[in-house]
Amino acid sequence: MIILIAEDNLSHQKITEYILKKNNVPAKYFVVRDGQEVLDYLFHKNNYTDSEKYPIPNLILLDLNLPKRDGREVLKLIKEETSLKNIPIVIVSTSDREEDLNYATQMGVVGYISKSIGFDNFSVELGSVIKYAR
Repeated sequence: MIILIAEDNLSHQKITEYILKKNNVPAKYFVVRDGQEVLDYLFHKNNYTDSEKYPIPNLILLDLNLPKRDGREVLKLIKEETSLKNIPIVIVSTSDREEDLNYATQMGVVGYISKSIGFDNFSVELGSVIKYAR
C-alpha cells in the first residue's frame, strides 16, 4: 500500500503521518510539498524518474492550498490523465468552502476531510482513509 501525501505545511504533514500510524494504516508514505511535485511524482519527472523507487500510489491525500500549482489544478490534471484518473483521492484541506467541496465532488474525489473539524474528528476521519485505497 502506497499513500502519496501532498502537504506543504510541515506540522500538518507530521500530524497526518502520526494519525495514520496511530491508526495502523498499513502503508508506505511518500510526501510531496507542492502541486508541481505531485505531478512530477505521478508522471515520473525530475527527481521522481525512478518508477521502482516512486511507485504509483494506491491513494492520494491532497491538500487544495498548495504552492506552485494549486491542488484544484492538480486534481483536474490527474483526473484528465487516463493512467492516473482511477487513483482514489481524498482531499485533506483547511478549506470548508462549499465551492471547493462541490468542485472536489464533481472531479470524483472519494472523500473530503476538513482540517478544521477538531483533532479528534480529524483523527477518526483520517484514520479510516484506508477504506478508499485501491
